[in-house]
Amino acid sequence: MPILNLTLSTAPSAEQSQRAAAILLRLTNDILHKAQPLTSIAISHVPAQHWYIGSASLAQQEKASFFLDIKITDETNTAIEKAAYIKAVFEEMAGLLGPLHEVSYVHIDDARPAAWGYGGLTQQYRAVKKSMEQPAAA
Repeated sequence: MPILNLTLSTAPSAEQSQRAAAILLRLTNDILHKAQPLTSIAISHVPAQHWYIGSASLAQQEKASFFLDIKITDETNTAIEKAAYIKAVFEEMAGLLGPLHEVSYVHIDDARPAAWGYGGLTQQYRAVKKSMEQPAAA
């Protein structure tokens, strides 16, 4: 049930957004094991001439960049899974955006289950409810 906020240093493009969303949906499911029907992705754009790394814009450096902020429930993924996800996202964004500045970020925010949720219910409530519905081990 993650939410992903992706900022790209490119001009808005419905085709590029669709491709980026498909990449992130696949990686989030395959590596972080998050359910696709509960994954939200919002994509925004900052023109390269307005995105600076150091004292030069990406337009001046002739590079692209991105920033992905993903919120997941704390303690639902291992450090190894998160590292693999960060690596895969960087590689796939380089394939999508072209020459990518190394200073492109992925931030995985491990949110406490009692501090967030969807549909008016916290993730903590959902986890407790799910555990109560499962049959007791013999």
